[in-house]
Amino acid sequence: MKSTKERSACRGSAISDPNDRFSFDLPASFVANSSLMKILLFGATGSAGAAVLDACLAAPIVDEVRAIVRRPLMHTSPKLRTFVHKDFLDYATVEEAFRSVDACLFCLGISSTQVAQEEYRTITYSYTLAAANMFKAKSPGAAFHYISGQGTKPGSRMFWARVKAQTEHDLIELVDADCWRPAFIDAKPSPSLPKIYALIQPLGRLFKPFPNLYIHGHDLGRAMLQATAEKLRRRVIENAEIRQIAARATF
Repeated sequence: MKSTKERSACRGSAISDPNDRFSFDLPASFVANSSLMKILLFGATGSAGAAVLDACLAAPIVDEVRAIVRRPLMHTSPKLRTFVHKDFLDYATVEEAFRSVDACLFCLGISSTQVAQEEYRTITYSYTLAAANMFKAKSPGAAFHYISGQGTKPGSRMFWARVKAQTEHDLIELVDADCWRPAFIDAKPSPSLPKIYALIQPLGRLFKPFPNLYIHGHDLGRAMLQATAEKLRRRVIENAEIRQIAARATF
């Protein structure tokens, strides 16, 4: 993590994303006292991951985002480094992306309605643990944030909930992970989602007044960055607390 004193290009300047959706002035107190983060991101082409990516690119506390993806991204931000990769069980060819980062935001996932149980377990558990093992080796002590889901429970009758619960448990033991359990995530549906999800997405905004039921995707990303700054570790964080953490962010 490099001090902002060492990065004169950022001193006293405004930071904005290339699409002018978000912009920030870098406060003098931040420049004098804080540090910039390097973020490793998974799932940037998905609905939640794309929103988290936007939040990271917009945040003045983020110096660089390294996104491991299956296909190139449309973003052209100077903060973004894209690593196109196919085998999510073996990261040896992209180990450079894991080196010297401050946090991994693991947003990769799939609905259990889209694949068979064996494939769901591979994507949800095996991909995640493979990434966490490489992360631990290349950036020991850094923060690992895993997007799980509301309703995750070891003894659940739902297969997906049991798989996510095991993933949470093993990540906490392996890398002191924070496990995030959002409810409805307000974000642009990804092209891979079934059409029914895109149709009902706007209805989810009706839950916005209820802290336990709604989170904006951008706030989910801000909350993970804030948790990294606060050094929160080994936590299971439900939707209402996600909103509280995001509200504490001043960047």
